[in-house]
Amino acid sequence: MKALRLTLRQKRHTINHNDRKKFAQFLLFQTQKLTTFKRGEKIAIYLPNDGEIDTKYIANFLKRQNFSIYLPKLIGKKLKFAKVNKFFKKNIFGIKEPIYTQILTTKQMNIIFVPLVGFDKNKNRIGMGSGFYDHTFAFKKYQQNYKNPKLYGLAFDCQKVDKLNTNPWDVTLDAIITPTKIYNK
Repeated sequence: MKALRLTLRQKRHTINHNDRKKFAQFLLFQTQKLTTFKRGEKIAIYLPNDGEIDTKYIANFLKRQNFSIYLPKLIGKKLKFAKVNKFFKKNIFGIKEPIYTQILTTKQMNIIFVPLVGFDKNKNRIGMGSGFYDHTFAFKKYQQNYKNPKLYGLAFDCQKVDKLNTNPWDVTLDAIITPTKIYNK
């Protein structure tokens, strides 16, 4: 898994600046195809790190529509979600997190856009390897007919692999969205 993770991270790092911008714009269009955002929904997004696909076009669209946007905030081995404001502090990985703001649990969110390193057509994902998202979403493995939160992985097309070997603690996403395709069946 380490070798695959490294290969996929290298692939996404090789994407040039102009293509990154174009792919991020296409990602917004794909996202709008998948979901109709409803008033009052709490939506979590991430700030791109380590070559991840940029979420700024999705975030700007949501801001223009007056949605409440949240970012992941590392608390212990899990993530909570902090409402975006103008005050940030970097966490232990150097990723900016909002401070002095409302903090919500995963179960209080309606939609969570999830970064990933790799994925397969079955909506399995691998992340950076620390397990924070797996710990955070673990409750979904035992929940029947859950409605919220919807978990949507965001990635470049080049991050798709044929099949991922999964572990019992891995949580399958509701959909994976790339600039050209939506995997949600």
